[in-house]
Amino acid sequence: MIELKPFATLGAADHGWLKAKHHFSFASYYDPNNVSHGALRVWNDDEIAPNTGFPAHPHANMEIITYVREGAITHQDSLGNKGRTEAGDVQVMSAGSGIRHSEYNLEPITTRIFQIWIEPTTEGGQPTWGAKPFPKADRSGRLMTLASGFADDADALPIRANARVLGTTLRAGELAEYDANASRHLYLVPATGSVEVNGVRVNARDGAAIHDEARLTITALEDSELVLVDAA
Repeated sequence: MIELKPFATLGAADHGWLKAKHHFSFASYYDPNNVSHGALRVWNDDEIAPNTGFPAHPHANMEIITYVREGAITHQDSLGNKGRTEAGDVQVMSAGSGIRHSEYNLEPITTRIFQIWIEPTTEGGQPTWGAKPFPKADRSGRLMTLASGFADDADALPIRANARVLGTTLRAGELAEYDANASRHLYLVPATGSVEVNGVRVNARDGAAIHDEARLTITALEDSELVLVDAA
């Protein structure tokens, strides 16, 4: 089963410096029928104006993955971590028992990100933060695991969740396949381009909520970059 969520129908907020689309209920956008997809709680599509951003604010008991689509985001937190994550790269924050952080676009251009929140398997614990580059060339034609709660995914950024976050770039006509237990909750969003997923067309920034599908065949209808979450 694949439920398409066209970009134009997503929840929206415009704060001037921040333009956001919400795949699930978030902040002032609330739909009781669209709160989460399994352990996947938030998928925000954010556009952040130059030299603006989110001032320091708290989080707890959430795995927060930021996938940078364009520009860069600069992170700073109460543990003393600071880092700049560029387009195509990923940062992960395990909020654990509690952490404060800020995220700013210090670039001269608009920064565009996907921010993904996944519920952890256990609450509390020491908060952590990390970032890692994932060159797009290494992902062409195959799904690469970017963040994962599974020990076998040794090259991925660790998260404390029964989930993994994957990414790929596909040239027009290329395909990627993914095997998943049919009981899992999968969610796919193309950052750019358009793809066909098991016969369903998904355009740029649309969401595809997937359940009861044991295998995905993803075919690029044009040059595309996409992110996939596989969660309990």
